Order: sequence, then C-alpha cells, then structure tokens
Amino acid sequence: MNTKEWKLLSKEDISPSKWFPLERHHVQLPNGLVLDDYYLSPLGDVVMVLALTADQEVVLVKQYKHGLGQLLLELPGGMRQGQQTLVRSALNELEEETGIRAAETDLVPLGKLANNPTKTNQVTYGYLLFDAKFNSVQRLDTTEDIEVVTYPAPRALEMVLNGEIWVTDSVNFILKAALRYPEIFQRN
Repeated sequence: MNTKEWKLLSKEDISPSKWFPLERHHVQLPNGLVLDDYYLSPLGDVVMVLALTADQEVVLVKQYKHGLGQLLLELPGGMRQGQQTLVRSALNELEEETGIRAAETDLVPLGKLANNPTKTNQVTYGYLLFDAKFNSVQRLDTTEDIEVVTYPAPRALEMVLNGEIWVTDSVNFILKAALRYPEIFQRN
C-alpha cells in the first residue's frame, strides 16, 4: 500500500482573532473523498531553549497558561518572531523571559517536535545552551507574568518523570537532552 498526501483544493481564513488563527480547508483524500470542512490552525513555529547554568541547573519559567487555567513549569520559549531565524527568535525569547543573553553559536539544536499535526501546522524547535548566565534583564510581553526558577538537571529530569513538568515540548526537549548528555542528568 502506498500512502499518499491529501490534495488541498482551497482554503479560507476564518480566524476569530489574531490570537487564534483558523482555516477551513477543502481537501481531496487519496481515495477520492472530498471534505469541505476540514479545520486547521496555522499557529506558526515555536522555539524553546533548555538553558543549563555553569552549575548544571535547568532554567525554567513558571507562568499561567489560560488554556488549562493553571500555572505551569516550562522551558523558556515562544513564537518565531516575524522573519527572524529560528535561532535568533530562540535567543530573543530566552533573553526576554529569563534575562539570559547568549550568542547564536552557543545554541546546540535538539531537533523539532509536532504536537498535533492533525489540527495544526505548528512545529517546535528546541535548543540547548550550556553555561547560561543571567546577564541581562527580563523584558516580558504585556500578556506575560513569568517567574524564573532553576533546578539541578537530575531534579528537572525527576520532575518530568513524576509529572511536575508536563508540558509536551518541555518534557520532550528535557528527555532528548538527557538521552544525548546523560552525565548531566545523573545524580552523583
């Protein structure tokens, strides 16, 4: 059996606001079936940084997420900014949310993730930063209220495993880093 892509016949922007883009797609499936009401949210790319201090502490942000109505722990990050590169956007988000400034050459790619490719086209790109330094100031967006916290890398991994850190992108990038650099995330 050869798996085939769907054919996009047309699309219509039906976004209720700038905060939630939404498109109605008219598509043809490989079996010939035509759907005129397939909804997709083109949210745009996201960047996240797993910043490790010189003491091997993971930098996390604690903030309210209205979709779940809860305060959550996550890696710092945000939406790709305009036409900026992914790396530049990641560095900007890191500095804005945590007060950590770094250079493009300091970031180590951790890969990309797709949370819900059935209903969004959003891809999250992760980066690792070693020897992160709090050398700038937070410059939060008007919708942000962020507390910066740090935990030793083994404790952060434990928090993923016991569900204290449970936001998908953050969980995955912490696990990817722990697989790639196990010595950092092991208890001494």
